[in-house]
Amino acid sequence: MKVIVVGAGVVGTMHAWQAVERGHEVVHIEREAEARGASLRNFGQIWVSGRAGGEELDTALRARELWEGIGARVPELGFRAIGSLTPVRGGLELAVAEAALARPDAAARGYKLLTPDEARAVNPALRGAFDAALWCERDAAVEPRTAQLALREALLASGRYTFLPHREVREVVGENAVRDDHGDTHTGDAVVLCTGAWLSGLVREVAGEIPVRRVRLQMMQTDPLGEPLTTSVADADSFRYYPAYASPALDALNAGQAQDPTAAAHKMQLLMVQRLDGGLTIGDTHEYEHPFAFDTVEDPYEHLTRVVESFLGRPLPRVRRRWAGVYAQCTDTTRVVHRQQVRDGVWLVTGPGGRGMTCSPAIAETTANELGW
Repeated sequence: MKVIVVGAGVVGTMHAWQAVERGHEVVHIEREAEARGASLRNFGQIWVSGRAGGEELDTALRARELWEGIGARVPELGFRAIGSLTPVRGGLELAVAEAALARPDAAARGYKLLTPDEARAVNPALRGAFDAALWCERDAAVEPRTAQLALREALLASGRYTFLPHREVREVVGENAVRDDHGDTHTGDAVVLCTGAWLSGLVREVAGEIPVRRVRLQMMQTDPLGEPLTTSVADADSFRYYPAYASPALDALNAGQAQDPTAAAHKMQLLMVQRLDGGLTIGDTHEYEHPFAFDTVEDPYEHLTRVVESFLGRPLPRVRRRWAGVYAQCTDTTRVVHRQQVRDGVWLVTGPGGRGMTCSPAIAETTANELGW
Protein backbone atom coordinates (compact mmCIF):
# COMPACT_ATOMS: atom_id res chain seq x y z
CA MET A 1 0.00 0.00 0.00
CA LYS A 2 1.09 3.56 -0.69
CA VAL A 3 -0.05 6.28 1.72
CA ILE A 4 0.09 10.02 1.02
CA VAL A 5 0.34 12.09 4.22
CA VAL A 6 -0.11 15.86 4.01
CA GLY A 7 1.37 17.83 6.92
CA ALA A 8 4.61 17.13 8.79
CA GLY A 9 3.53 18.13 12.28
CA VAL A 10 3.43 15.51 14.99
CA VAL A 11 0.01 14.16 13.94
CA GLY A 12 1.07 13.79 10.31
CA THR A 13 4.44 12.34 11.26
CA MET A 14 2.82 9.73 13.49
CA HIS A 15 0.49 8.73 10.64
CA ALA A 16 3.56 8.26 8.47
CA TRP A 17 5.16 6.25 11.28
CA GLN A 18 2.15 3.95 11.56
CA ALA A 19 2.05 3.35 7.81
CA VAL A 20 5.76 2.56 7.56
CA GLU A 21 5.60 0.33 10.65
CA ARG A 22 2.90 -1.69 8.92
CA GLY A 23 5.07 -2.22 5.86
CA HIS A 24 3.61 0.47 3.61
CA GLU A 25 5.23 3.13 1.43
CA VAL A 26 4.72 6.76 2.47
CA VAL A 27 4.99 10.03 0.58
CA HIS A 28 4.98 12.85 3.13
CA ILE A 29 4.23 16.37 1.85
CA GLU A 30 4.88 19.56 3.85
CA ARG A 31 4.38 23.16 2.70
CA GLU A 32 7.30 24.46 4.80
CA ALA A 33 10.88 23.20 4.98
CA GLU A 34 9.67 21.36 8.08
CA ALA A 35 6.81 21.67 10.57
CA ARG A 36 6.61 25.19 12.02
CA GLY A 37 3.36 25.19 13.97
CA ALA A 38 2.04 23.86 17.26
CA SER A 39 4.03 20.63 16.99
CA LEU A 40 7.16 22.66 17.79
CA ARG A 41 5.58 25.42 19.87
CA ASN A 42 4.52 23.28 22.81
CA PHE A 43 5.84 21.85 26.07
CA GLY A 44 6.77 18.44 24.75
CA GLN A 45 4.62 16.98 27.50
CA ILE A 46 3.06 13.56 27.30
CA TRP A 47 0.32 14.75 29.63
CA VAL A 48 -1.88 12.01 31.12
CA SER A 49 -2.74 13.62 34.44
CA GLY A 50 -5.44 16.08 33.41
CA ARG A 51 -7.21 14.10 30.70
CA ALA A 52 -10.91 13.38 30.91
CA GLY A 53 -11.87 9.81 31.69
CA GLY A 54 -13.09 7.35 29.09
CA GLU A 55 -11.88 7.70 25.50
CA GLU A 56 -9.58 10.65 26.19
CA LEU A 57 -7.74 8.93 29.03
CA ASP A 58 -7.60 5.63 27.15
CA THR A 59 -6.09 7.45 24.16
CA ALA A 60 -3.55 9.28 26.32
CA LEU A 61 -2.49 6.11 28.14
CA ARG A 62 -2.11 4.20 24.88
CA ALA A 63 -0.14 7.10 23.41
CA ARG A 64 2.10 7.18 26.49
CA GLU A 65 2.86 3.49 25.91
CA LEU A 66 3.59 4.10 22.22
CA TRP A 67 5.80 7.14 22.94
CA GLU A 68 7.91 5.09 25.34
CA GLY A 69 8.37 2.35 22.75
CA ILE A 70 9.24 4.81 19.98
CA GLY A 71 11.58 6.68 22.31
CA ALA A 72 13.50 3.47 23.01
CA ARG A 73 14.04 3.05 19.26
CA VAL A 74 14.69 6.76 18.54
CA PRO A 75 16.70 8.09 21.48
CA GLU A 76 16.96 11.51 19.81
CA LEU A 77 13.32 12.09 20.77
CA GLY A 78 14.55 12.68 24.30
CA PHE A 79 11.72 10.64 25.83
CA ARG A 80 11.78 10.95 29.62
CA ALA A 81 9.35 9.30 32.04
CA ILE A 82 9.60 12.22 34.47
CA GLY A 83 6.09 12.43 35.90
CA SER A 84 4.56 15.72 37.06
CA LEU A 85 3.96 17.63 40.29
CA THR A 86 1.18 20.14 40.93
CA PRO A 87 1.96 22.01 44.18
CA VAL A 88 -1.12 23.24 46.07
CA ARG A 89 -1.66 25.91 48.69
CA GLY A 90 -4.60 26.27 51.04
CA GLY A 91 -7.56 24.06 51.78
CA LEU A 92 -9.51 24.73 48.57
CA GLU A 93 -6.67 23.69 46.27
CA LEU A 94 -5.82 20.71 48.49
CA ALA A 95 -9.43 19.52 48.34
CA VAL A 96 -9.30 19.40 44.52
CA ALA A 97 -6.15 17.27 44.67
CA GLU A 98 -7.79 14.95 47.20
CA ALA A 99 -10.87 14.64 44.97
CA ALA A 100 -8.61 13.63 42.08
CA LEU A 101 -7.21 10.82 44.25
CA ALA A 102 -10.75 9.53 44.75
CA ARG A 103 -11.35 9.08 41.01
CA PRO A 104 -11.80 5.44 39.95
CA ASP A 105 -9.04 5.92 37.37
CA ALA A 106 -6.58 7.56 39.78
CA ALA A 107 -4.33 4.49 39.86
CA ALA A 108 -4.15 4.36 36.06
CA ARG A 109 -2.87 7.94 36.06
CA GLY A 110 -0.38 7.26 38.84
CA TYR A 111 -1.85 9.87 41.19
CA LYS A 112 -0.43 10.27 44.67
CA LEU A 113 -0.62 13.16 47.13
CA LEU A 114 2.81 14.09 48.51
CA THR A 115 3.86 16.18 51.47
CA PRO A 116 6.23 19.09 50.73
CA ASP A 117 9.21 17.01 51.90
CA GLU A 118 8.13 14.07 49.74
CA ALA A 119 7.66 16.36 46.73
CA ARG A 120 11.13 17.86 47.21
CA ALA A 121 12.59 14.37 47.40
CA VAL A 122 11.14 13.82 43.92
CA ASN A 123 12.02 17.31 42.65
CA PRO A 124 14.60 19.09 44.83
CA ALA A 125 14.33 22.30 42.75
CA LEU A 126 10.95 23.08 44.36
CA ARG A 127 12.26 25.10 47.32
CA GLY A 128 9.29 27.47 47.57
CA ALA A 129 6.41 27.19 50.03
CA PHE A 130 3.42 24.92 49.36
CA ASP A 131 1.21 22.63 51.42
CA ALA A 132 1.20 19.44 49.31
CA ALA A 133 1.68 18.33 45.71
CA LEU A 134 -0.30 16.06 43.41
CA TRP A 135 2.07 13.59 41.77
CA CYS A 136 1.21 11.94 38.42
CA GLU A 137 3.63 9.14 37.66
CA ARG A 138 2.41 8.55 34.08
CA ASP A 139 3.33 11.97 32.68
CA ALA A 140 6.41 12.17 30.47
CA ALA A 141 8.21 14.50 28.06
CA VAL A 142 9.95 14.63 24.68
CA GLU A 143 11.82 17.42 22.88
CA PRO A 144 9.25 19.21 20.68
CA ARG A 145 11.70 21.23 18.59
CA THR A 146 13.55 18.14 17.40
CA ALA A 147 11.05 15.27 17.69
CA GLN A 148 9.75 15.45 14.11
CA LEU A 149 13.32 15.67 12.77
CA ALA A 150 14.36 12.59 14.74
CA LEU A 151 11.30 10.65 13.64
CA ARG A 152 11.89 11.62 10.04
CA GLU A 153 15.46 10.34 10.12
CA ALA A 154 14.18 7.01 11.44
CA LEU A 155 11.50 6.89 8.74
CA LEU A 156 14.03 7.64 6.00
CA ALA A 157 16.13 4.72 7.19
CA SER A 158 13.24 2.38 6.38
CA GLY A 159 13.67 2.93 2.64
CA ARG A 160 9.88 3.24 2.26
CA TYR A 161 9.53 6.92 3.14
CA THR A 162 9.84 10.00 0.94
CA PHE A 163 9.69 13.52 2.39
CA LEU A 164 8.68 16.38 0.06
CA PRO A 165 9.07 19.81 1.71
CA HIS A 166 8.18 23.22 0.24
CA ARG A 167 5.08 21.84 -1.43
CA GLU A 168 1.60 23.08 -0.63
CA VAL A 169 -1.19 20.71 -1.55
CA ARG A 170 -3.78 22.73 -3.46
CA GLU A 171 -6.30 20.19 -4.72
CA VAL A 172 -7.74 16.74 -4.18
CA VAL A 173 -7.79 15.10 -7.58
CA GLY A 174 -10.18 12.21 -8.10
CA GLU A 175 -9.69 9.28 -5.74
CA ASN A 176 -6.62 8.83 -3.51
CA ALA A 177 -4.68 11.69 -5.11
CA VAL A 178 -3.66 15.30 -4.46
CA ARG A 179 -1.97 17.96 -6.59
CA ASP A 180 0.64 20.32 -5.12
CA ASP A 181 1.65 23.86 -6.07
CA HIS A 182 4.47 22.51 -8.24
CA GLY A 183 1.80 20.96 -10.44
CA ASP A 184 2.74 17.41 -9.40
CA THR A 185 0.05 14.84 -8.66
CA HIS A 186 0.62 12.31 -5.87
CA THR A 187 -1.49 9.17 -6.01
CA GLY A 188 -1.68 6.42 -3.42
CA ASP A 189 -4.06 3.92 -1.90
CA ALA A 190 -4.99 6.41 0.83
CA VAL A 191 -4.49 10.13 1.49
CA VAL A 192 -4.49 11.55 5.03
CA LEU A 193 -4.68 15.33 5.45
CA CYS A 194 -3.07 16.26 8.79
CA THR A 195 -3.19 20.02 8.33
CA GLY A 196 -3.16 21.14 11.96
CA ALA A 197 -4.48 24.69 12.37
CA TRP A 198 -4.57 25.28 8.60
CA LEU A 199 -8.35 25.06 8.25
CA SER A 200 -8.95 27.29 5.23
CA GLY A 201 -8.08 26.79 1.57
CA LEU A 202 -7.91 23.11 0.73
CA VAL A 203 -9.58 22.00 3.99
CA ARG A 204 -12.57 24.27 3.52
CA GLU A 205 -12.86 23.22 -0.10
CA VAL A 206 -12.95 19.48 0.61
CA ALA A 207 -14.64 19.44 4.03
CA GLY A 208 -16.60 22.69 4.32
CA GLU A 209 -16.95 24.27 7.73
CA ILE A 210 -15.83 21.64 10.22
CA PRO A 211 -16.47 21.66 14.02
CA VAL A 212 -12.90 22.72 14.79
CA ARG A 213 -11.62 26.06 16.05
CA ARG A 214 -8.21 27.68 16.26
CA VAL A 215 -6.65 28.54 19.63
CA ARG A 216 -3.68 30.87 20.19
CA LEU A 217 -1.27 30.61 23.11
CA GLN A 218 1.87 32.35 24.41
CA MET A 219 4.90 30.61 25.90
CA MET A 220 8.53 31.28 26.79
CA GLN A 221 11.85 29.50 27.31
CA THR A 222 14.68 30.41 29.67
CA ASP A 223 18.41 29.98 29.86
CA PRO A 224 19.52 26.80 31.66
CA LEU A 225 18.25 26.57 35.23
CA GLY A 226 21.61 25.35 36.48
CA GLU A 227 20.11 22.32 38.21
CA PRO A 228 17.73 19.53 37.22
CA LEU A 229 13.99 20.10 37.28
CA THR A 230 13.28 16.41 37.60
CA THR A 231 9.52 16.54 36.91
CA SER A 232 7.22 18.75 34.92
CA VAL A 233 5.37 21.24 37.11
CA ALA A 234 1.85 22.68 36.98
CA ASP A 235 0.00 25.08 39.24
CA ALA A 236 -3.48 24.80 40.70
CA ASP A 237 -4.91 26.91 37.87
CA SER A 238 -4.42 23.77 35.77
CA PHE A 239 -7.20 22.23 37.90
CA ARG A 240 -9.56 24.81 36.40
CA TYR A 241 -8.48 23.97 32.86
CA TYR A 242 -8.19 20.17 32.67
CA PRO A 243 -11.35 18.01 32.78
CA ALA A 244 -9.92 15.31 35.05
CA TYR A 245 -10.24 17.68 38.01
CA ALA A 246 -13.95 18.45 37.64
CA SER A 247 -15.60 17.86 41.04
CA PRO A 248 -17.58 19.65 43.74
CA ALA A 249 -14.21 20.56 45.23
CA LEU A 250 -13.27 22.34 41.99
CA ASP A 251 -16.63 24.16 42.06
CA ALA A 252 -15.76 25.32 45.57
CA LEU A 253 -12.31 26.47 44.42
CA ASN A 254 -13.78 28.45 41.55
CA ALA A 255 -16.39 30.02 43.84
CA GLY A 256 -14.11 30.73 46.78
CA GLN A 257 -10.71 31.54 45.26
CA ALA A 258 -10.60 33.74 42.20
CA GLN A 259 -7.77 33.47 39.73
CA ASP A 260 -5.19 36.22 39.60
CA PRO A 261 -6.73 38.90 37.33
CA THR A 262 -4.03 38.46 34.69
CA ALA A 263 -4.45 34.68 34.73
CA ALA A 264 -8.22 35.02 34.41
CA ALA A 265 -8.00 37.58 31.59
CA HIS A 266 -5.69 35.37 29.55
CA LYS A 267 -7.26 32.02 30.55
CA MET A 268 -3.95 30.89 32.02
CA GLN A 269 -2.37 28.01 33.82
CA LEU A 270 1.26 27.24 34.58
CA LEU A 271 2.92 24.31 32.87
CA MET A 272 6.71 24.00 33.02
CA VAL A 273 9.12 21.43 31.60
CA GLN A 274 12.91 21.41 31.51
CA ARG A 275 14.53 20.89 28.12
CA LEU A 276 17.56 18.70 27.63
CA ASP A 277 19.76 21.83 27.45
CA GLY A 278 18.62 22.81 30.96
CA GLY A 279 16.29 25.64 29.92
CA LEU A 280 12.68 25.79 31.06
CA THR A 281 9.69 25.88 28.72
CA ILE A 282 6.94 27.81 30.53
CA GLY A 283 3.36 28.73 29.63
CA ASP A 284 0.58 29.23 28.78
CA THR A 285 -2.35 31.42 27.74
CA HIS A 286 -5.48 30.67 25.69
CA GLU A 287 -7.07 32.99 23.16
CA TYR A 288 -10.19 31.86 21.30
CA GLU A 289 -11.65 34.99 19.68
CA HIS A 290 -10.71 35.80 16.10
CA PRO A 291 -8.94 37.70 14.74
CA PHE A 292 -5.99 36.81 16.96
CA ALA A 293 -3.59 39.49 18.11
CA PHE A 294 -0.45 39.68 16.02
CA ASP A 295 1.81 40.53 18.96
CA THR A 296 2.68 38.98 22.31
CA VAL A 297 1.89 40.83 25.53
CA GLU A 298 4.00 41.03 28.67
CA ASP A 299 1.46 40.67 31.50
CA PRO A 300 1.12 36.87 31.14
CA TYR A 301 4.89 36.42 31.13
CA GLU A 302 5.21 38.53 34.28
CA HIS A 303 2.50 36.45 35.97
CA LEU A 304 4.17 33.17 35.01
CA THR A 305 7.51 34.44 36.28
CA ARG A 306 6.00 35.25 39.69
CA VAL A 307 4.34 31.82 39.95
CA VAL A 308 7.46 29.91 38.91
CA GLU A 309 9.72 31.86 41.25
CA SER A 310 7.31 31.17 44.14
CA PHE A 311 7.68 27.42 43.51
CA LEU A 312 11.43 27.43 42.86
CA GLY A 313 12.22 29.84 45.71
CA ARG A 314 14.74 31.58 43.47
CA PRO A 315 14.85 33.99 40.53
CA LEU A 316 13.97 32.63 37.12
CA PRO A 317 16.87 32.40 34.65
CA ARG A 318 16.92 34.94 31.84
CA VAL A 319 14.13 34.47 29.32
CA ARG A 320 15.71 33.90 25.93
CA ARG A 321 12.67 33.10 23.77
CA ARG A 322 9.04 34.20 23.70
CA TRP A 323 6.56 32.98 21.13
CA ALA A 324 2.95 32.54 20.17
CA GLY A 325 1.45 29.50 18.50
CA VAL A 326 -1.90 28.39 17.11
CA TYR A 327 -3.42 24.93 17.30
CA ALA A 328 -6.68 23.34 16.15
CA GLN A 329 -9.23 22.13 18.72
CA CYS A 330 -12.57 20.38 18.28
CA THR A 331 -15.36 22.74 19.33
CA ASP A 332 -16.76 19.80 21.29
CA THR A 333 -13.78 19.50 23.58
CA THR A 334 -14.83 16.02 24.72
CA ARG A 335 -13.81 14.74 21.27
CA VAL A 336 -10.19 13.61 21.02
CA VAL A 337 -9.88 14.43 17.31
CA HIS A 338 -11.91 15.27 14.22
CA ARG A 339 -11.50 12.41 11.74
CA GLN A 340 -13.56 12.67 8.53
CA GLN A 341 -13.58 11.01 5.13
CA VAL A 342 -13.78 13.94 2.71
CA ARG A 343 -13.42 12.12 -0.62
CA ASP A 344 -13.06 8.52 -1.75
CA GLY A 345 -9.74 7.43 -0.30
CA VAL A 346 -9.09 10.82 1.40
CA TRP A 347 -9.37 11.49 5.15
CA LEU A 348 -8.95 14.64 7.20
CA VAL A 349 -7.50 14.30 10.74
CA THR A 350 -7.26 17.46 12.83
CA GLY A 351 -8.43 19.17 15.99
CA PRO A 352 -6.77 17.33 18.90
CA GLY A 353 -6.24 20.67 20.61
CA GLY A 354 -3.66 20.77 23.37
CA ARG A 355 -3.67 16.95 23.29
CA GLY A 356 -1.81 16.73 19.98
CA MET A 357 1.66 16.08 21.32
CA THR A 358 0.35 13.68 23.95
CA CYS A 359 -2.13 11.68 21.89
CA SER A 360 -0.74 11.72 18.33
CA PRO A 361 0.70 8.16 18.32
CA ALA A 362 -2.63 6.68 19.43
CA ILE A 363 -4.63 8.96 17.11
CA ALA A 364 -2.55 7.72 14.18
CA GLU A 365 -2.87 4.11 15.32
CA THR A 366 -6.66 4.47 15.40
CA THR A 367 -6.68 5.96 11.89
CA ALA A 368 -4.55 3.07 10.61
CA ASN A 369 -6.84 0.51 12.23
CA GLU A 370 -10.01 2.14 10.95
CA LEU A 371 -8.63 2.42 7.41
CA GLY A 372 -7.42 -1.18 7.45
CA TRP A 373 -3.75 -0.43 6.84
